[in-house]
Amino acid sequence: MTSTARPNPKAPWQIWRDGAGRLSALRLAALIFLVLPTAIALYDFVTVGFGPRPLNDVIHRTGYWALIFLMVALGISPLGRIARFNRLLDVRRIIGVGAFAYIAAHLTLYVADQSYNLWKVASEIALRLYLTIGFVALLGLAALAITSTDGMVRRLGAKRWQRLHQSIYVIGLLGIIHFFQQVKADVWVPTYVAGLFGWLIGYRLMVRFRYGRSEPPTWALLALTIAVTVLNFVAEAIGIGLSFNVSPLRVLEMAFDFDPASIRPGWAVLASGLIVVAIDVVRARIAARRRSARRVERTIPA
Repeated sequence: MTSTARPNPKAPWQIWRDGAGRLSALRLAALIFLVLPTAIALYDFVTVGFGPRPLNDVIHRTGYWALIFLMVALGISPLGRIARFNRLLDVRRIIGVGAFAYIAAHLTLYVADQSYNLWKVASEIALRLYLTIGFVALLGLAALAITSTDGMVRRLGAKRWQRLHQSIYVIGLLGIIHFFQQVKADVWVPTYVAGLFGWLIGYRLMVRFRYGRSEPPTWALLALTIAVTVLNFVAEAIGIGLSFNVSPLRVLEMAFDFDPASIRPGWAVLASGLIVVAIDVVRARIAARRRSARRVERTIPA
């Protein structure tokens, strides 16, 4: 009598295992990616310290990485589709919940920095617009994290669950606005993140209203990249012009001064988009070769 091998049972907390209970290298890599900022922070604390306001330093770190992980979670579905690598979707939930963990730590550390005075924390959130926006984003991300389980998908129903989780784009926008308002002076990172977010929104709109289930062609991805890059340069120039009372045209001229120490975020947005375009070109050629090979195999008589 033969026995069929059964997958190892998976405990709910064993998030490094896939649905069949096997160890997933992709999930393990995602978990390492999520833990890495904490490890870097611990290393910095041991070696150089966090300065005169250590809690403030960690508050900024957790908020920064929460937004980065949120953008990564938003980018997983488009990247998996463009790269023809659907297995990447398996880590989207892990990254999204990880983003919530960092933003929850962000708020917790802020409460600690206010000496656990909850009344003061509540009044600050109510009176300071950037804190209000950040808190709304946290509540939204908390709702998505709570409903991220398979059980909640069944309870809410696929359509209602999908509509709820589409709010992640609004949450991402709120997070970027909060980031801009908080950093004030050096807006390089939020400007770059805003460019990536704009690319993701543009891609989603293309898929929804133009291409549907089919993959957007390479030229469309390239056009999207160029359009978002131009908008990023223009928006940054206008923002700097209004903030420092200088001509936006002068700011645009400075963008073409290729000093490695002061390269503008628009160029980083362009580079990121071109990398995605290159991935699409390579994967499209591989797919074409495979289709050609299958046609040849069908023409060979048995």
